[in-house]
Amino acid sequence: MNVADILTDGYSRIRETVHMAVEGLEPDDLHARLDDGANSIAWLVWHLTRVQDDHIADAAGTEQIWFAQDWAGRFDLPFTADATGYGQSSEQVGAVRVGSADLLLGYHDAVHDHTLGFVGGLDGHALDRVVDEAWSPPVTLGVRLMSVLSDDLQHAGQAAFVRGVLERR
Repeated sequence: MNVADILTDGYSRIRETVHMAVEGLEPDDLHARLDDGANSIAWLVWHLTRVQDDHIADAAGTEQIWFAQDWAGRFDLPFTADATGYGQSSEQVGAVRVGSADLLLGYHDAVHDHTLGFVGGLDGHALDRVVDEAWSPPVTLGVRLMSVLSDDLQHAGQAAFVRGVLERR
């Protein structure tokens, strides 16, 4: 396996987990929160996808899919258009409302396709490029891609956990 194959496999696991957590759910289940401070499946999937979109677009030097394909307009959320969910309050988490599982999955799949297009062309040397100098040490592309992969898998797993709890009620 090469770097592109490993990254493709890792990001594909996010997509698989997102689909398992979301497919077939009605809006009430997508918005359900296990308690007043918990994250909903809708918020978790929207957030993980927004972060992936934001970070991959930045690293690739492209426009975010959120804007390029007007997912921002389709979601019509009550936040600034560039919001990713990072640092949002419990009230803001509850404000992420979607009309269908298809909306969440459509956006996620579009970002996934963009991600695979980007990582599919990488080699080991590309991963050493510094993409964020705001940290000490500066963040390389390899570290950024692994950070997003790790965070997204955790959030996808959280969404799958919520679905499991809802199905057992």
